[in-house]
Amino acid sequence: MENTTNKILHILRGNARLTNAQIAAMLGLSENEVRAEITALEESGIIAGYSAIINEEEYDKNATTAVIQLKVSPQLDNGYDAIVRKIVQNSNVEDIRLMSGGNYDLAVTVKCENFRDVATFVTANLAPMDGVLSTATHFILKRYKEKGALFPSDSDDERSLVSP
Repeated sequence: MENTTNKILHILRGNARLTNAQIAAMLGLSENEVRAEITALEESGIIAGYSAIINEEEYDKNATTAVIQLKVSPQLDNGYDAIVRKIVQNSNVEDIRLMSGGNYDLAVTVKCENFRDVATFVTANLAPMDGVLSTATHFILKRYKEKGALFPSDSDDERSLVSP
């Protein structure tokens, strides 16, 4: 079933709104086989949820997304988990990832109403947290592609023009 699992996951990554019947027809399986496989993937935690890919710049032109890198001191017996458990409780946090190969340990993606709210989030919530040694905030200015979906390019945006 491993090959079927990979095929189902590939299809769901591209369009999670397809019905079990549609996926079954695409793979030459029965609807019950697809339903059982998806249920098993959900119960095992491989499929953690479903979401829509939103063009945030079109939906809310004032919203601000930032990636905040954190250098942290891992705790004995807990590593990074204890600090991550505190960070993920904030509703502004969209993603958090343990990173390697750089000067920072965690990458935290937050969405706030504006730049000032991101700054407040960092200064009030992250920087004073026990174990946080330093932060670096990077604001997302424009999205071109997210989770495989391309966003329309606004050719009137002069920031992308290069002059000779």
